[in-house]
Amino acid sequence: MITALLVAFAVYVLAGQQITEKVKAFLSTAQMPTIDGKHVAVLALVVAAAISFMPSRSSSPTPQPAPAPVPPDAFTLRGKFIGPTAAEDAATMSALCGELAECIEYDGSHDQRLKTGVAFDDLRIAAREMRCKGESIGARQPQVRDAVHKFLDDSVGSSGGPVTPESRAAWVSALRDLSRAAADVTK
Repeated sequence: MITALLVAFAVYVLAGQQITEKVKAFLSTAQMPTIDGKHVAVLALVVAAAISFMPSRSSSPTPQPAPAPVPPDAFTLRGKFIGPTAAEDAATMSALCGELAECIEYDGSHDQRLKTGVAFDDLRIAAREMRCKGESIGARQPQVRDAVHKFLDDSVGSSGGPVTPESRAAWVSALRDLSRAAADVTK
């Protein structure tokens, strides 16, 4: 903004008198249009339409819906992420588990490429290795690893066999619970 003002001032200093004379000469020879009532009405309608289509800005922000309360007996990972990478590890785990839940749920309503518990576990391992570039959150966070292992065994079992719609839904629910529990740590 200041640059534009400085440039305009420099132009005025260098050629201000010549520009002023040309503008005066143009205005003296130019015909001014006649404005009647129709023109004023059309202008008023255009301004009213522009104002009505402008987004309204309320003085108070729109309140966001409150998140659903977490049941007191829900799975939690609070106090289990420890160390300098705790928050980053929790955020990564939350995102990873949320995405895995969505992938498994999507697969169930489409091609159903993931047909066994082993396939779910392979997907989880591959996603973790790619997202974390080979590093293991479980190695840095052993308390989290043990809690997640127990939670998954309790929620979905340890069978690597064929997946039913019920067991797929259990996996999706368990992964969403893990995602929520890890996200709660970062709040």
